[in-house]
Amino acid sequence: MPPAKQEEDLLVVARPEGLYCPPGDFYIDPWRPVARAVITHAHSDHARAGHGHYLAHTDSAGTLRARLGRDIALQTLPYGEVIEHHGVRVSLHPAGHVLGSAQVRLEHGGRVWVASGDYKTEPDGTCPPFEPVPCDTFITESTFGLPVYRWPTQPVLFAQIDAWWRANAEAGRASVLFCYAFGKAQRILHGVDASIGPIVVHGAVEPLNAVYRAAGVALPPTLRVGDEGVDAALLKRALVLAPPSAQGSPWMKRFGNYADAFASGWMQLRGARRRRGVDRGFVMSDHADWPGLQQAIAGTGAERVFVTHGSVQVMVRWLTENGLDAQSFRTEYGDEDDQETPSSSSSSGGGQGRGQAVLDGEAESPHPDLPSEGEGEMP
Repeated sequence: MPPAKQEEDLLVVARPEGLYCPPGDFYIDPWRPVARAVITHAHSDHARAGHGHYLAHTDSAGTLRARLGRDIALQTLPYGEVIEHHGVRVSLHPAGHVLGSAQVRLEHGGRVWVASGDYKTEPDGTCPPFEPVPCDTFITESTFGLPVYRWPTQPVLFAQIDAWWRANAEAGRASVLFCYAFGKAQRILHGVDASIGPIVVHGAVEPLNAVYRAAGVALPPTLRVGDEGVDAALLKRALVLAPPSAQGSPWMKRFGNYADAFASGWMQLRGARRRRGVDRGFVMSDHADWPGLQQAIAGTGAERVFVTHGSVQVMVRWLTENGLDAQSFRTEYGDEDDQETPSSSSSSGGGQGRGQAVLDGEAESPHPDLPSEGEGEMP
């Protein structure tokens, strides 16, 4: 199909800059600088510097300004409020991924498309849960688009983490849990039993905790290693939350004979914990698992689905076999869990860009305490 005809037929198309809405003349999560960008959430592969104007959910404002600069031209919307731009009706709806994450609903000429960004379907208490939005065409991620990926429920997951922490505290060992600073760290804080002992966080985590607390998310008190009263005796009972970039760093020496663990969806894979070099792995992701992807897509009622990053070919084939018109968009997304996907460098069809190359804490940022998101290499 010639490009002009394709853009006439489609409400969203893939351009070198990102996913583009032709009638509205704006982009969704573009990876190159553009005049107008709608941002689904503040992870660094979806929210990049250099755009002329940003539109995002209200709860993304704090993190976006901290990561991209206080002076960015940012317009915010609450969930469900509709604005119109060049005849396209735009609204944001909960994605359940991280604080402020949103699906983008577009309506124009009798067509309704929804771009989901990243999402998960089980509520976690730190952001509004995923909301299926009826549409004709749905743009979905497929980070964990393989049948092997099935997450434990929240109660099961946190019972595992609490039992590990409690046993370590009783043995006089710090419990160091590596997790990504934006999203996973706050889920862990919200879900653990804080009566077990003190909670110490890395400097990359605390500024994001402040953003969540300002948005009304209940998190227990946290300490930093330099705070008054944080001594060797306290650390032996503590749960320590740190980004993966801290593993093996001099910062870790202060914890002595500690136990460590890693929280990631890739802990579902045999051998992933060994390759990460930690004592324990907890299966935890802010992306939908295989049943969640199926549930989300079915909930939209869409007859056509575009798949972005992750196990793209598998998801497209499964959708086609189940009677849907399924295609793919090649994108440069690839935050947190998707950084480690085994297929990201081969046949996934997406996630090959700068976002996948950035490790947690290594990218430049206007705010040095806020690392860009990324899960690094395969564990």
